[in-house]
Amino acid sequence: VQLAESGGGLVQPGGSLRLACAASGFTFSSYAMSWYRQAPGKERELVAAIARVGDNTNYADSVKGRFTISRDNAKNTVYLQMNSLKPEDTAVYYCKGTMGPYVRWGRGTQVTVSS
Repeated sequence: VQLAESGGGLVQPGGSLRLACAASGFTFSSYAMSWYRQAPGKERELVAAIARVGDNTNYADSVKGRFTISRDNAKNTVYLQMNSLKPEDTAVYYCKGTMGPYVRWGRGTQVTVSS
């Protein structure tokens, strides 16, 4: 059972990154998926979430209009497109899968926004 994030890195302010989270070992389409982030010295916070199927999504106010969450159940992958990145978006980004009482976390990918 695994969630593996990828796509993080160093980007300049105003730039874009696309994170991906590949799932294996469980029925991906049965899980609601979300992205969280944790900056140094801060609590982990919800960034975006997407329902099991369809386009039901929600976002933290701080990323609305800049980030887009999507999923491809055929590829067992959830994505986070991040545009107009700001230094305050710097954090480790984690994906999370939830189905009732079952919760699965990835190990995270570092995103650094700096000039």
